[in-house]
Amino acid sequence: MQALVEQHQGYTASRRSGSGKLTDNVVHFSRVLRRAGLKTGPGDAADAINAIEAIGLGSRDEFHAALSAVFVRRREDQPVFDEAFELFWRSRDLVGKMIALMSPKAADNREKGKPKPGRSRVADALTPSPTNSKASKEIPEVDVDARLTSSSREMLKRMDFAQMSAAELAMARREIARLVTPFSEYPTRRFEPAASASRIDPRATMRYAMRSGGGLILPRYRRRRKLPPPLVVLADISGSMSQYTRVFLHFLHALSERRQRVHIFLFGTRLTNVTRYLRRRDPDEAVNACADAVPDWSGGTRIGATLGEFNRLWSRRVLGQGAVVLLITDGLEREGIEELEREADRLHRSCRRLVWLNPLLRFDGFEARARGVRAILPHVDELRPVHNLQSVADLAQALSGDISRSGDPRRFLSSGATA
Repeated sequence: MQALVEQHQGYTASRRSGSGKLTDNVVHFSRVLRRAGLKTGPGDAADAINAIEAIGLGSRDEFHAALSAVFVRRREDQPVFDEAFELFWRSRDLVGKMIALMSPKAADNREKGKPKPGRSRVADALTPSPTNSKASKEIPEVDVDARLTSSSREMLKRMDFAQMSAAELAMARREIARLVTPFSEYPTRRFEPAASASRIDPRATMRYAMRSGGGLILPRYRRRRKLPPPLVVLADISGSMSQYTRVFLHFLHALSERRQRVHIFLFGTRLTNVTRYLRRRDPDEAVNACADAVPDWSGGTRIGATLGEFNRLWSRRVLGQGAVVLLITDGLEREGIEELEREADRLHRSCRRLVWLNPLLRFDGFEARARGVRAILPHVDELRPVHNLQSVADLAQALSGDISRSGDPRRFLSSGATA
């Protein structure tokens, strides 16, 4: 806090000359918040400087409260602001750091806590981009024949989620959030007013005629209301599927923000409903909340038993009105094959469309030889990969159209067929 007081003293002494260090730091802090996702501008930086001048620098908590009152406009932005404030305005006790470096340390065997929501975005905002640091240097123009090359974005689309680094996974999450997810609409049993002469609405016609005393009767029309069907997701979070499911949860988070009636269930050895956790605004916070709510994350798997639990407890609640079901699993079930086949058949009969997303399809020589895979295949409408950005984009496009021949599961059931 002493560093802040010194900055404030320098700011008040040089306010007239416009060279205050605190002013520059507040402006830079505003830019960091904007890069981290908060909606800030030059006017907010000026308001923050005026607020600090009005309240003074009595304590770190008062300084935090003043900046938070100016920069935070939404409740979901508060964790990101707190993390940025902690990293940007941290104390620079160099003497204490050197003493800590020279002192002997015991091995820290404590379990590391999970990263806080927004930490990765704040770290990226505080880290200067290598392209920006070299922007002032003149780069000679070089003509390159790019006919046989591919951009980094195209390479990212084809890269497997399991082979991505932390920075590449962050880029993949941002690309997933930008995906346009149109959905086909189906007619429901309810009606809505219509301008065309499709069907006469007797009640609306009589209500409109009563306004003129019944002297003039003009027909009113109605049509069936069209809505996208409910979407139910059953995602495997066992050891072999946890990394793919974690990335796919970002797609489901973006999907939940853009449409209603989306239900997400995670299963390993038991079934967990995480729909309400993905309703949180911050995607990192939502995914971390899902991971905390599931006790068997990255553990074993019992596909047949968990599908049976879903059919008994949740099928009648969420599979109404022609729901579309996404089943995300590799299908590697060792025990209970008869139960798995029976519950998969019951699930298929209860929904409009069952789409199986299997990351094993990333292998060119994939064959349906596992007993669990052959038990599920006859009861799904589509079989698609889910291992990179391109497969997620293809899925979003397929959800808005008809069943594609490329996802026909019957081709894997024939002898010797490969993907």
